[in-house]
Amino acid sequence: MRFPSSPQGAAWLLAGCALLWSSAGALTRMLETAQGFELSFWRSFFCAVAMVLILSLQERGRPLGPVIRMGWIGLFSGLMWAVMFTCFMVALTWTSVANTLLVIGLSPLLAALLARVVLGQTINRITWIAIIAAGVGIWWMVHEAISSDGLTGILIALGVPLASAINLVTLRRVHAQLDLAPAVLLGALLSCAATLPLAWPLTAGARDLAILAILGAFQLALPCWLMVRALAWLAPHEVALIALLEVVLGPLWAWLFAGEITPAATLQGGVIVLAALIVNTLASRGTAR
Repeated sequence: MRFPSSPQGAAWLLAGCALLWSSAGALTRMLETAQGFELSFWRSFFCAVAMVLILSLQERGRPLGPVIRMGWIGLFSGLMWAVMFTCFMVALTWTSVANTLLVIGLSPLLAALLARVVLGQTINRITWIAIIAAGVGIWWMVHEAISSDGLTGILIALGVPLASAINLVTLRRVHAQLDLAPAVLLGALLSCAATLPLAWPLTAGARDLAILAILGAFQLALPCWLMVRALAWLAPHEVALIALLEVVLGPLWAWLFAGEITPAATLQGGVIVLAALIVNTLASRGTAR
């Protein structure tokens, strides 16, 4: 029996992944010294450690077996994970959070277009409307803070939705023949290698390392590994659309647990994104029936 065992179960599983991803903002606000490239390095490092543990449990103490079986496709998927892990943090050092989140909001659209070209998947009208509505909602969430500064950061941030779309289509295309979940481990290792020279010397203390371990294991490794499982039932654009819950929930947790002020527009845009996701999910269930 596959896990999850139905499209509905996959959608709920992915929503749980978005919940874990969305904890990044609140947790990083608790850090004392680790920022920027050092934050990215340690998060990827602990993600790699967690993935070794997950694969060891899955393969009964032989974590390298599934990594080797992936071949060059797994290496390619790992490279896409590394681009996503690294570009997001690098973009934040070159442009605003608002600009970065707006660019990330392109993920469902790019995934839908690429899935149409590569996989030949048809996308119904309601899903197109949901993708556009979600994009508008994210724009409204951040429109007050969007600026024309930081063009380099915006271009770097564009690597996140592009790599995400390519990776989702790749994972979907080969999921029946090959388990690419171990590619998350390769992505984390490549991200470590890319960010370590920029993060050196490392200055994080024990408290920061504990928080970064939580980020790497539960905000990155576990949800990314589970997301690959959800792709057995969901199309790439559906995964990218549901994953936008991360953008909606992130500011909420930062407000509740880190005392960060959340503008009204952020909440209003979040409602639009949630409405788009709910309508699309209900329509998809109706079509499936």
